[in-house]
Amino acid sequence: MTLELILRIFVAAVLGGLIGLEREYREKSAGFRTHFLVALGSALFMVVSAYGFGDIITGTQDQAIRLDVSRIAAQVVTGIGFIGAGTIIFQKNVVRGLTTAAGVWVTAAIGLACGGGLYIIASVSTFLVLLGLEAFNYFLRRFDRHHEEYNKRHNVNDEKDNSI
Repeated sequence: MTLELILRIFVAAVLGGLIGLEREYREKSAGFRTHFLVALGSALFMVVSAYGFGDIITGTQDQAIRLDVSRIAAQVVTGIGFIGAGTIIFQKNVVRGLTTAAGVWVTAAIGLACGGGLYIIASVSTFLVLLGLEAFNYFLRRFDRHHEEYNKRHNVNDEKDNSI
């Protein structure tokens, strides 16, 4: 059982690290270490909530004790909200960091899934996160390239005319 639990947190750390590597490559505020730690911590919280109290709980048929492991998962979601909020910046009427906050949030969910032993769901989710981030960047680059070509062909200057 111990090897299985180690595998859960290890897989969570690897999957979170993969998302973090993509964010690090894009030079975002929350990179490899943040995503690695969020996934690992989330998985560890899930493992502890599900299996960490077995030696403390004793009960008989008449007084069975039940634990609600979903409570810890809910608290992880709340805690990650605080970390995500710290990555969001409102500056000069522009909001920045929403994708980073969402990435940290989904990385926590992937960690919880690994902690629950749901490796396939966690792996597919990681793939989808990376696909979504990369596909978005691909379309942005294409759009920017077409925008620049259009401006060159039509002699459009991107700078605003501040003269009155």
